[in-house]
Amino acid sequence: MRDRQPGTRTLAAAVLPLAGGAAAVALWWAAVLVFDIPPYVLPTPAAVARVFAAMPGELLSQAAVTLGETLAGYGLAVAGGVLGGVAIAGSRTVEQAVYPLLVALNAAPKAAVVPLLVIWLGFGAAPKVVLAVLFCFFPVTLATAAGLRSTPAELVELARSLSASRWQTFAKVRVPAALPQVFVGLKVALPLAPVGAVVGELFAADAGLGYLITASGGTGDVALAFAAVTVLSAMSVVLYAALLAVERLALPWLPAVTA
Repeated sequence: MRDRQPGTRTLAAAVLPLAGGAAAVALWWAAVLVFDIPPYVLPTPAAVARVFAAMPGELLSQAAVTLGETLAGYGLAVAGGVLGGVAIAGSRTVEQAVYPLLVALNAAPKAAVVPLLVIWLGFGAAPKVVLAVLFCFFPVTLATAAGLRSTPAELVELARSLSASRWQTFAKVRVPAALPQVFVGLKVALPLAPVGAVVGELFAADAGLGYLITASGGTGDVALAFAAVTVLSAMSVVLYAALLAVERLALPWLPAVTA
């Protein structure tokens, strides 16, 4: 039985999400039929599927635009957030000076700054990338700082007893100990990146899934909007699965030391 457990877990990980998705689609379809919801309010899954069949190239091309903005914004947020977390964890002065500003920035409604970003950066990809950075930066920074501060004291004392320098202690002890917490921040931030990109596209864009949703609202094609949202959701799931794979490669020891 023990030999079958890994294979059983793998099968469950593949089958259960598909079963859950199929159940959600079935409930969606049943709700439309039972409550006789008009198609301009909630289209059937079949209507959304017809959109996929009629214009797959358009959906993929618009998704590619949103994906590029998402990856660019997420990458910049990760780089800046990790550096910011290191600075906050390494200096109480920096924390006291910067942390209130980060909290205020995170609390500000992101959609409210879109008009300003458009004025400053134009109608291209830059405002969407900046908005994705704003959505993702705080979780990464907070998780990095918390991870670096949660290093077990006995490990730090052991490094000092071995005459390790401050840099060696940081690189060999504090960073590995902080990585699980850092990945928590990365996983929290990742689904926010496409949200930021699409919010920017909803307000000012001539391409992307957000633009497609806005255009479908003007024509009353609700099925097209649902198709764009479906593509966005699938893209987010794939990106999240890729991040989980990176976490397993970077932290192969984590399952053995956690409950």
